[in-house]
Amino acid sequence: QTVYIHEIVMGFIRCWACPRLKTMAVLVLTVAVMSVDLGSEWMKMAIVKPGVPMEIVLNKESRRKTPAIVCLKENERLFGDSALGVIIVKNSVKNPKTVYRHLQILLGKKHDNLQVALYQKRFLEHQLQKDPMRGTVYFKNSEEMQYTPEELLGMVLNYSRGLAQDFAEQPIKDAVITVPAFFNQAERRAVLQAAQMAGLKVLQLINDNTAVALNYGVFRRKDIDNTAKNVMFYDMGSGSTTATIVTYQTVKTKESGTQPQLQIRGVGFDRGLGGFEMDLRLRDHLAKLFNEQKKSKKDVRENHRAMAKLLKEAQRLKTVLSANVDFMAQVSPVIFTVNKMAEFEKLCADLFERVPGPVQDALTAAEMKLDEIEQVILVGGSTRVPKVQEVLLKAVRKEELGKNINADEAAAMGAVYQAAALSKAFKVKPFLVRDATVFPIQVEFTRETEEDGIKTLKQNKRVLFQRMAPYPQRKVITFNRYNDDFAFDINYGDLSFLSQEDISVFGSLNLTTVKLSGVGSSFQKHADAESKGIKAHFNMDESGLLLLDRLTLFLLICHVQDEEEAPPESGQDDKDESQKDKDTKEMQDDSEKSAAEDEGQEKTEEAGSKADTKVREKDGEKSENIEPEKDAEKKVKPQKKSKISEDITVELVIRDILDPTSDEITSSKKKLQDLTDRDLAKHEREKTLNSLEAFIFETQDKLYQEDYQLVVSEEEKEQISAKLSEASEWMDEDGYTATTKQLKEKLSQLKSLCKDVFFRVEERRKWPDRLAALDSMLNTSSFFLKSAKLIPEDDQIFTEVELNMLEKVINETTTWKNETVSEQEKRTPKERPVLLSKDIESKLALLDREVNYLLNKAKFAKPKAKAKAKNSTSSDKSSKANNTAEEKVVSPTEESTGTKSGRSNTLAVRYLV
Repeated sequence: QTVYIHEIVMGFIRCWACPRLKTMAVLVLTVAVMSVDLGSEWMKMAIVKPGVPMEIVLNKESRRKTPAIVCLKENERLFGDSALGVIIVKNSVKNPKTVYRHLQILLGKKHDNLQVALYQKRFLEHQLQKDPMRGTVYFKNSEEMQYTPEELLGMVLNYSRGLAQDFAEQPIKDAVITVPAFFNQAERRAVLQAAQMAGLKVLQLINDNTAVALNYGVFRRKDIDNTAKNVMFYDMGSGSTTATIVTYQTVKTKESGTQPQLQIRGVGFDRGLGGFEMDLRLRDHLAKLFNEQKKSKKDVRENHRAMAKLLKEAQRLKTVLSANVDFMAQVSPVIFTVNKMAEFEKLCADLFERVPGPVQDALTAAEMKLDEIEQVILVGGSTRVPKVQEVLLKAVRKEELGKNINADEAAAMGAVYQAAALSKAFKVKPFLVRDATVFPIQVEFTRETEEDGIKTLKQNKRVLFQRMAPYPQRKVITFNRYNDDFAFDINYGDLSFLSQEDISVFGSLNLTTVKLSGVGSSFQKHADAESKGIKAHFNMDESGLLLLDRLTLFLLICHVQDEEEAPPESGQDDKDESQKDKDTKEMQDDSEKSAAEDEGQEKTEEAGSKADTKVREKDGEKSENIEPEKDAEKKVKPQKKSKISEDITVELVIRDILDPTSDEITSSKKKLQDLTDRDLAKHEREKTLNSLEAFIFETQDKLYQEDYQLVVSEEEKEQISAKLSEASEWMDEDGYTATTKQLKEKLSQLKSLCKDVFFRVEERRKWPDRLAALDSMLNTSSFFLKSAKLIPEDDQIFTEVELNMLEKVINETTTWKNETVSEQEKRTPKERPVLLSKDIESKLALLDREVNYLLNKAKFAKPKAKAKAKNSTSSDKSSKANNTAEEKVVSPTEESTGTKSGRSNTLAVRYLV
């Protein structure tokens, strides 16, 4: 009996909590975030969602990595393994231009870049066209099918989001995307443009080597202390190789106290050293062996499909040779001679010689020696090649190479941890990340100088961000000697550490020209004002992108006031001046300091410079501090100084790669959305077609099952069978070319025909459980009613109307149940039932509501007022004692001394239980 009452209470709690749970489910519906480790050949995705800390996304083939490839045909679009299969399985010779891969190499490149020429050499089926406006490249298959690399990459990113959403079972918009550490400004902007076209909100572009270092540090947080530990990560992927030196140690922060931090100290890279180049050399070797066998009169290298098959076999051969000395290569029906590891090493000898290069470059950038590196850890799939490990181990002079990290998934896992940290929906343990700029950036400008009466223009350079300078970081440069409109350039700095080949594929060394207007008019407007300089605020954000936040001209104006006038209070003027000077307290740049010393052209404004006026040394002149005399102070009228700011009109002229216009971005997004809608429509049609086929076959089978034969008449069976046969014939003839609307109509007709039969079967299946639940509820409600009536009149908390209402509902429900069950027993199974599961559920809900109402009243009812005043003292004490204890055994003596009213609520609940 106690269990029954408990079940009713719990049922009430569940009914009350259910709407809240639904609301909570809606609130957390879109809090999941994802990461995309975007490689040149493969991509890996990871997600974080409530209940799932960090997990790699499985694709439709249940694989943990997906080819970064897209196939565009006339009426369909394929991704991943499906697109890869088009090259090999289907006759792609007729239309080889429909498959796009290794798009990363084309991002942020102009048509004349050597990387573009290398792409065309590797993929002869594509003829890249030049964009007349931007100078970049695009793929043109026809007048209707023209796509830029950013658009194609946007399709791949959108597909990756679809996989992540299916895996997370909820929508996802926020993502962190990995990029190679050597990506310059134009390449990073291209990735952001692709993500924008895909509808992704990029929380951050994180360097893949930084993501790996973060993943390594997060799982070794306990090993990090205030002693610096230097670790090198050697990452050889499909398209490139990067060596990174990372320093781990704990640092103190104002926000969260002592926390672990990783700082990128040195980066070395080789853009062309990777596993794909090894695959291509093996492929060409196999093609040579094939031609030597003279199986065909034509050169196999002219057949794109055959070369694709040979490439696949070369990739398999490289993998097998990583663990075996020799292996027999085979491309059906041709069997090649045995390929040995020695042959492979000979083919790639020059590549293996380049393995130590990134290591030395990283050490040089970090200004470290090899002895300072505690461990070298392997990352990337191509580091599994034995020869790579052999050469690298010799170069770093260590006992062994670290293999204690997942070489394929470390970047994706580190990036998704960063995504969770940046998202407002999750709270993770802080892990500070200090990335580094691989390529220095400087500001260049000209100014007019005069020597011996001859005016000349002098070129000036100021380093804004040095090589390996940490970011995110803000910098301020102040231009002091300009009183008219001028311009300055933002360019890359000294790139002498790059090889000539790297510089040739780097692209433009000029980033942006900044043109300022409104400077001259501001000085004309305030002719008596003293210039405090033009401040340019730069920001290197978390994605490694350089932004010019704002430019402001500051002027100092002196106002003469009467002697009788009271001196100005340190009020609003000082506050305004303090607000305007707030940005002067930002990080100072070494280049600005040197500029202030030798040129007097740029300087960083120091806080608190209002007290004195300084004349700095310039071209051999002496520096003086001019201070007013005490006697002069009495005669000169007091002056009020105020600083004002004037907005400067800024025009940015992009010098490397022009960004697409807003109209072009909108057009690209529409183009991709149209393709997505087409894919969804195709998927919807296939789903409807499959549903129709399944319904026909399943229903034909059901007609011969015992449950259905019991409720279906012969006439209904013949009619349904005839319609199903007719629909099956229609499917064979016209169904596979029918539209989605026609398929849905056909399915709707068949479901309508079978609706009554299915309804009778479903009702008969639900009766046992529903009736059992109703009997249980009636018994529980009846027992509750009897218990409530047994409560003494003085302690009764329920009114007579409430108990009568519950009794009425119990009686009516019992009568309805008995009559309806009796009526149903008179009907045959082939007739429409009168006992319906929805009616039973309605009766259950009514009983549950009435009992819950009374239980809730008993739970919150207050004790009745005491009956006798003379026992008030003892009654009050008894009441307090009962209120402070959950349950107390009262002696008969106490019970007879007037404590009955104080225990009324406790007795009522005990009676019910």
